[in-house]
Amino acid sequence: MTTNMAERSRTAETGSDIGGDDIIAGNVSKYTVLPAGYCGQPKKGHLIFDACFESGNLGRVDHITEFEYDLFIRPDTCNPRFRVWFNFTVENVKESQRVIFNVVNFSKTKSLYRDGMAPMVKSTSRPKWQRIPSKNVYYYHCPDHRKNYVMSFAFCFDREDDTYQFAYCYPYTYTRLQHYLDNLQRRNMDYFCRELLGLSVQRRQLDLLTITSPANLRPGAEQKVVFITARVHPGETPSSFVCQGIIDFLVSQHPIAKVLRDHLVFKIAPMLNPDGVYLGNYRCSLMGFDLNRHWANPSPWAHPTLHGVKQLIIEMYNNPKINLEFYIDIHAHSTMMNGFMYGNIFEDEERFQRQAVLPKLLCQNAEDFSYSSTSFNRDAVKAGTGRRFLGGLLNDTSYCYTLEVSFYSYIVAGTTTAVPYTEEAYMKLGRNVARTFLDYYRLNSLVERPLAPTPKTRKEKEPLFKGATPQGQGTGQVGSKLEKRNQTHPKDQSLPTQ
Repeated sequence: MTTNMAERSRTAETGSDIGGDDIIAGNVSKYTVLPAGYCGQPKKGHLIFDACFESGNLGRVDHITEFEYDLFIRPDTCNPRFRVWFNFTVENVKESQRVIFNVVNFSKTKSLYRDGMAPMVKSTSRPKWQRIPSKNVYYYHCPDHRKNYVMSFAFCFDREDDTYQFAYCYPYTYTRLQHYLDNLQRRNMDYFCRELLGLSVQRRQLDLLTITSPANLRPGAEQKVVFITARVHPGETPSSFVCQGIIDFLVSQHPIAKVLRDHLVFKIAPMLNPDGVYLGNYRCSLMGFDLNRHWANPSPWAHPTLHGVKQLIIEMYNNPKINLEFYIDIHAHSTMMNGFMYGNIFEDEERFQRQAVLPKLLCQNAEDFSYSSTSFNRDAVKAGTGRRFLGGLLNDTSYCYTLEVSFYSYIVAGTTTAVPYTEEAYMKLGRNVARTFLDYYRLNSLVERPLAPTPKTRKEKEPLFKGATPQGQGTGQVGSKLEKRNQTHPKDQSLPTQ
């Protein structure tokens, strides 16, 4: 299992230089797409594309027919190899206007689009993200684009005054994180501390959170530390929702959270790559570096956020009063279902077995976490990652993991139905990660009493787009593949009605 998983992951994570017809240096900005030969003012239905906003990404739009558009992802800044994340708006639509959007320059071949994943959509009058129906999404080899894989989706605009936004997955921006942390800070909790660990190349904040009871921070107090990081890869937005779920639970008044704060010190750096997040990159920093390959020797000027975190970890490691027991780096995976972990391989069999305890316990607590998909490896291509580097640096009482969560869905044990992740489901996984430390440290007897179930409040359902899939509803796989462009006419693409 380990070998197959490693091979699959290596293939999926390697970027490709092929696929770009021309150099794409920036995002489209209020770009009106007009038919060839058209003169005059744009009319209703001449679509206007925009990605010049935080975490936006769309580099080019080609008009193919009245109904069809080719979309080109802007590569990561200073690195043309990575083209996965997209996030753009469309306006000036006509009611009932039907289109096919072809995203034609993905840098990956393997994708969850083969398994039913679909882009996200929202609009100004319906601000909650929804999934486009998987039956309207096709992922296929395209002879018109160097036989690259293309993701096409059919969509019907139903409200003329709306601006529509499409994204690869739920966006989670740098500004959103800052607002979230500002709100936590205003609560003046004595067990929550936010500090500035450093600044990115573009002078954005590298926040460090400490969550623990004040008694654990007194001079001379011994500390058991759990260190958590997220968003080293900026396009892996689910990791921010998981991380927020961890934070939300740890600062709550839940009896388990209180026990965890009394016994452990949680250090959390929720966004390691703020520049990449802000710019709408998928994997790299502003300067084109995959930060998760530079842990061995991060530069203070080229990789300042990574350098700051590494220096702090080394400082803690050298402090005899601090035992850094866990390092967990949160990511999202573009080809696998469920949540799962990567761990390290050790010559010491007992240490190797102890390392498996945490993911086994998490599998018992979280229905979306898969221990069978968890693997332990020393793959050479991962040598510069946080998990591998710190696993070799820290002593044999420390355990380092990469926590992965699917961009798309999870399959509950004993079933075959894919349940698409929602923002809340990602955060629930984070809460379950935090709760699992209670089991690991066998602190259950210290919990005062279980909380009564929280009564569910009835919420009004938001209007769906035509054929949109409600969040969390299971979907099957795509039923058919899009034929070659010259064999399929856009008018033949039927959309479901409400």
